Amino acid sequence: MLQGAGVSQYRSFIVPGLLAMVLLFGAMLASLSMVYDKESGVMRMLIAAPFAHGWIVFARWMSAAVVGLIQAFMLSLVLATLGYLAHDVSLLLLLVGLVTTSMLCASIGVLIAVSSRALDNFAVVMNFVIFPVFFLSGALYPVNHLPAWLKLLAAVNPFSYGVDLLKHATLAHVRSPLGPDFSVARDLLVVSVASGAALLASVIRFSQDSVFEPLARWLSDGRAE
Repeated sequence: MLQGAGVSQYRSFIVPGLLAMVLLFGAMLASLSMVYDKESGVMRMLIAAPFAHGWIVFARWMSAAVVGLIQAFMLSLVLATLGYLAHDVSLLLLLVGLVTTSMLCASIGVLIAVSSRALDNFAVVMNFVIFPVFFLSGALYPVNHLPAWLKLLAAVNPFSYGVDLLKHATLAHVRSPLGPDFSVARDLLVVSVASGAALLASVIRFSQDSVFEPLARWLSDGRAE
């Protein structure tokens, strides 16, 4: 798969994968705060506030995305200091890739969080999601050189396109097999659609009575007392 690629080239290749990994773990773990809010009672006050429940999901989504983005920026500074970011990196495309991929990771994390009633549920589901999503994204190896069935799984993984967008920003000068696997337009389209769909599903799920009915019942019981 990596025949003809030297060690130095592979080190450059995994730079976008490392950035994407930080975004994935950082944003999804930041979404854990939503489950904490359910268990600590903070969510009980939020659902009683005079605004739509969808704003709660939107705020948590944005905060998780910002956390992942800050961590990725810090790693970028370290990589640049160590010389692992090439001088011809497209800063604009890198910024777009980091922001959109962070939003995608945050939307997946929030979707898991709104569907989890306890921390144990969130941890189990996240482990079943986060590792397959990462290892099937092309962060550690080129997607186009995978076996057909693995390539198919990577193609339906939206995180693959976030990783590839970062490859366009950092590896545009690198030839096959370590260069980007898809086009920039395709990457942006898939990441945007997947992020929007996951966020919409999170809002719909959170707005269902089954999610916050126990919290509302707790509030009504407390006032009755």
